[in-house]
Amino acid sequence: MGRVVVISTGGTIASRWQGSGFAADAGGQEVMATAAVPEGITIEVVDLFSMNSPRLTTAHQLTLLRTVHEVLRDPDVQGIVVTHGTDTLEESAFLVDLHHDDPRPVVFTGAQLPLDAADGDGPGNLHDALLTAATTRGLGVLVAFNGKVHAARGTVKTQTLAADAFGDPSGARIGNVGFGRVFVLRHPQRPAALALPHVPDDLPRVDMVMHHSDADPVLLEAAVSAGAQGIVLVATGAGNATPEIAEAVASVTSRGVLVALTTRVQAGPVTEIYTQGGAVDLVAAGAVPTGTLRAGQARIGVLTALLAATDPRERERILRHTLGEAGSGDAGPSAELVHAVAGRR
Repeated sequence: MGRVVVISTGGTIASRWQGSGFAADAGGQEVMATAAVPEGITIEVVDLFSMNSPRLTTAHQLTLLRTVHEVLRDPDVQGIVVTHGTDTLEESAFLVDLHHDDPRPVVFTGAQLPLDAADGDGPGNLHDALLTAATTRGLGVLVAFNGKVHAARGTVKTQTLAADAFGDPSGARIGNVGFGRVFVLRHPQRPAALALPHVPDDLPRVDMVMHHSDADPVLLEAAVSAGAQGIVLVATGAGNATPEIAEAVASVTSRGVLVALTTRVQAGPVTEIYTQGGAVDLVAAGAVPTGTLRAGQARIGVLTALLAATDPRERERILRHTLGEAGSGDAGPSAELVHAVAGRR
């Protein structure tokens, strides 16, 4: 099958007991020694980081992005596997996917149990990721976990501890792994890849603000005062907040801050149904609805737009481009949806 490069970044799959808890401390070779390598695959390991993924910064993620592109300059590489902590895997995978224009796959995987666990899930996930990296083409960046293959776009961590930890709550998975094969069920729709970003000395700040009962604009305005060039508003329901927050969104977008609108609900799209501070007003105030992308990946979309341009209108255009199909259907609710909502009143 050829050569697969494994980029090791740490996470639970590389973690050991540290006396008070687990933390990543194993290198890529140690991690790979736990896995059965599919026949015909040769492995090359790149040790990039060794840390728990909540500690990863934008600078780390951009280093990973550039490392992926450097590895793929070698035409003899069949694919890439990235071992990554599960907490922020969905963010790193989506960032790489937005800039991935090669038919060869980049497959993210990790583990829910540490390196030395007798019943650990890391070895099986590694085997499946290697097989996926060596045998699939044209699927973009993928997540291989617990015998399933998911598209990077839309896939989030859905379980804190269970082995079946990843999925797209609003969509179907890409395929399954079993009997030494990858069974592809569908091909994901992806927007055209973006060029690698220029990395400034001062990386842009992008913050998240969640709406809840009694919420006011204080945290949103504080984030902008702290220097945020982008905000992800994690609204309720189909993308709803209050008139006061809608006014604050209008104020910050008029000053060039890029605001993305997502929801704290697990599945379903952000949709313009309600006014009085709902998505109708938030979008009118300048917020960009993110379809079915949730907070972590919406933040990566905003970050990508900020890195790609300086003009506020161009930044919004790029953000909408990164949303792809997820952003194309948000001009308003369908007649069927409006009828269904009205029928419940």
